[in-house]
Amino acid sequence: MTTQDFQQQINSIKRAVQGSQLSQATALVAQLKAQSLVAGQRVEVLYLAAVIARLSGNHQAAIAELNELLGLRPDHGRAYQELAYNYQASGKAQEAASAFFRATHYNPALVASWKQLLAIYQQHNDTAAQQLASQQIEYLQSLPPQILGAYDLMYEKQLGAAEQVCRQFLQQNKHHSEAMLLLAELGIQLKVYHDAEFLLESCVELYPDNLRAVISYLSLLAKLGKHQKVVSISDKQLARFSNNLQILMAKANALLGLNQTDEAIEMFDALLATDADRPAVWLALGHAYKTTGETDKATHAYQQAAHYHPQFGDAYWSLANMKSYRFDEQSLNDMVQTEQQASMNIEDKIHLCFAIGKGFEDAKQYAVSFDYYSKGNQLKLNSVQYDIRRAEQAMEAQMKACQADLFSSKSGGFPSPDPIFIVGMPRAGSTLLEQILASHSDIDGTMELHNILSLASSVSGQKKPYPFCLADLSHEQCYQLGKQYIEQTRYYRGTASFFIDKMPNNFMHVGFIKRILPNAKIIDARRDPIDCCFSNFKQLFGEGQEFSYGLDEVARYYKAYEKLMTHWDSVLPGDVLRVQHEDVLDDLNGQVKRMLDYLGVPFEQACLDFHQTQRLIKTPSAEQVRQPINRQGQGRWQPYQEQLTPLLAHFNRL
Repeated sequence: MTTQDFQQQINSIKRAVQGSQLSQATALVAQLKAQSLVAGQRVEVLYLAAVIARLSGNHQAAIAELNELLGLRPDHGRAYQELAYNYQASGKAQEAASAFFRATHYNPALVASWKQLLAIYQQHNDTAAQQLASQQIEYLQSLPPQILGAYDLMYEKQLGAAEQVCRQFLQQNKHHSEAMLLLAELGIQLKVYHDAEFLLESCVELYPDNLRAVISYLSLLAKLGKHQKVVSISDKQLARFSNNLQILMAKANALLGLNQTDEAIEMFDALLATDADRPAVWLALGHAYKTTGETDKATHAYQQAAHYHPQFGDAYWSLANMKSYRFDEQSLNDMVQTEQQASMNIEDKIHLCFAIGKGFEDAKQYAVSFDYYSKGNQLKLNSVQYDIRRAEQAMEAQMKACQADLFSSKSGGFPSPDPIFIVGMPRAGSTLLEQILASHSDIDGTMELHNILSLASSVSGQKKPYPFCLADLSHEQCYQLGKQYIEQTRYYRGTASFFIDKMPNNFMHVGFIKRILPNAKIIDARRDPIDCCFSNFKQLFGEGQEFSYGLDEVARYYKAYEKLMTHWDSVLPGDVLRVQHEDVLDDLNGQVKRMLDYLGVPFEQACLDFHQTQRLIKTPSAEQVRQPINRQGQGRWQPYQEQLTPLLAHFNRL
């Protein structure tokens, strides 16, 4: 069915509902359900079916339709609102209250749900909740109807429609603060970060008393890894918004991002000294201690986060992600019970499923472990609405745009030889390579820097999108972009001659890197595909890496990555050094010398004794690389062989 045909039938159903012709609407929905629909279309049909069932007085049928819908889209705010109305009509007040709460969690623009919650809070004399609901209602009702409608569209994942409404409004109401904030948020969701940053910066300058704008701006800068800017702006804003918790947390996390760990921990401790019931602060403190290798303190902080917020899924996942931490049987049983509670929101449920999966894996109950890993991944995949074809198309675009003549016929770029890029798939051993190389006296380790991704985004033009615009970059533009990168990353390095940028996703931008930094070194960290893909499948990432949440998706992504790296080898022969993880385990001495020879630095024994190097590490592998070389990560997929048939088939390993 074409999109146009589908929309015509949807419009016919809506007209029937508006005309109170519910029998006709029900028949049209039944016909549409019988068609072969994609997931997004099925969600829309199920929602209409539920509305029709409720209007017909068939609340149980409506609830069944909505439960099926939420299985496909667990973050559908309007579906929860509709569910709440049906529970209300069925006399199930507690279930209705929970559904209204979830509706506002996933779609904060639902005024009707906020009003229902306010009435519930008033009945229970919950003063704090009343105040929150009243403030949100007041804010939403202050918005122009067009902007409120656009927010609703955005929260329901209709980003294109929301953007269109917002831009039309701004044409008539230039520099409207709430419209600017909304357009910036849409830019962030669409990953047009450069435009979003400009909008938020402008909004903060035009409306300095708008706290929402300040918080959004700081959040985006943190997402882009611009930690120094976050610290500077936070200091300025704290003079206006004294002791604001969100700004203080933004500054503390930025200090952590700048490796000023002691200062960050001091800020977290100060916040907890004034109020210990701050789970998010405990979590951030745990992350800080994990970075420094103080695992006992990190464990305590994560446990405190869970203590103050028993449904805080991220606290349990952070414990599980410590790798060396083990849940006892009682804790694991308690987590299973918590995950089943109806009041759990999807984000916490996802985190908890991954934590339980890790707990049962450690207990060698592999079938149960896989069930929870699989459940967590499916919930995450549904919530992000990821389409692997976009990543495949992006890599194909790189191969089309970056042919050999792009590098042979173009000169320029900033000549600095300082950067060493370690690229590749996540969970492929890049943290180990960084730890080895950062143990050398001439090389500084940093972290996964966002600067290349940000600079690549900034060059995309209206005439030619990235990466096709690379061919049009002048000598001077390449020079300035390379210079910007070196200047922007200066905050993260020490005094060594070279530094490492370990952002794995930079494998997508090797062509861009060589245009702006022709003397940069690039190492491709490669790992056995099954070990690598399964390790990704088990890992819940803080942000991005959406390809990892499905066995088919991660396998296709790995194969596309391999194909792109082969392309780089073809058009940039000898420029990228591939280091196979298994070779490092088999011959550490040989692979270390091979890497150092490629980088042009002399051998140092410290690179073999890498586990003794004291430095801050901010990846899931932080604990492993503080140990001598070992094979604990090899073959971890084998107990799951039966469940991994789809993955094994991709690589002819059945």
